[in-house]
Amino acid sequence: MKNFPTLKKKLLKDPEIKKAYDDLGPEYVLIETIIQKRLERGLTQRQLAEKIGTKQSAISRLEGGQFNPTFSLLNRIAKALGANVHISLN
Repeated sequence: MKNFPTLKKKLLKDPEIKKAYDDLGPEYVLIETIIQKRLERGLTQRQLAEKIGTKQSAISRLEGGQFNPTFSLLNRIAKALGANVHISLN
């Protein structure tokens, strides 16, 4: 995947994918942010997994929306990516 925003734009043209994406908005925002931060730092899924002490398959499931991470895991990912976790309820 060379350019995540281009891929996202292409996928969201499909009405079924767009509806699912909209229904899961906050989860996709989190996933998108993790992927973007990982790519900005030039890390593969395997490299990120090694930094946080997990397997590449766990990162793949998370980025694929097939896994709901714990707050602890999100904090470890954020730290490995040089970021912080901020949660708000509106």
